[in-house]
Amino acid sequence: MTDRRAEAVQALRRRLGHDFRDPALLDLALTHASVGEGAERDARGRPFADNQRLEFLGDRVLGLLVADRLVRDFPGADEGDMSSRLHALVDKAACARVAEALGVGDAMRLSPGETKQGGRRREGVLGDAMEALLAAVWLDGGFDAVRTVFDQAWKDELSAPPQKSLTNPKSALQEWALGLGKPLPAYRIVERKGSDHAPTFTVEASVAGYPPLTAQGRSRQDAEKAAAIGLLQREGVI
Repeated sequence: MTDRRAEAVQALRRRLGHDFRDPALLDLALTHASVGEGAERDARGRPFADNQRLEFLGDRVLGLLVADRLVRDFPGADEGDMSSRLHALVDKAACARVAEALGVGDAMRLSPGETKQGGRRREGVLGDAMEALLAAVWLDGGFDAVRTVFDQAWKDELSAPPQKSLTNPKSALQEWALGLGKPLPAYRIVERKGSDHAPTFTVEASVAGYPPLTAQGRSRQDAEKAAAIGLLQREGVI
């Protein structure tokens, strides 16, 4: 580990506020899949394991943490309102913002190629690593430990004003486009990556006469919804 990355890892540990009993879990959570695809090997000459399995678990851990927090904080909220809030708190952009604030990018192990392409600041890379970190804390210290980390790390996201609830963002985007006399919005898959059990879709949403907008999701449908929301927000509709 380079001195610069070692310093970044130590700084991240302090910001997380969790003392790992098994530091290997932290290291695994910070190892991007691109490392295994390159020429790097561990001390025994084996390809590095990556954080994809932890990311798979962390996605579910995050959903539980957010749902638990919303039920406690909003006893009078209905299911639709809580679902809207949950979506905003677990989406890739929120995870990436939290990761950026913690300094996750500088602490990650990436291939040279991914680093040159800006992987340390890429939303998908940061968001995935943040989910993997939550899983690592869960495995290392249990629910109370990961809830403590979540409550601190997501403090700004939790205090942000809630976005306007949209039960069907794609329909909202369609109505907006038709109201302007435009054709129906179009959606295009830009990228599909990750393993079969935990894929990530990048989808582009476009409305004629407006710049397209891309977003990510765990499924094509989730990515399309996120892109629709993003486009509506950018244009000041919501």
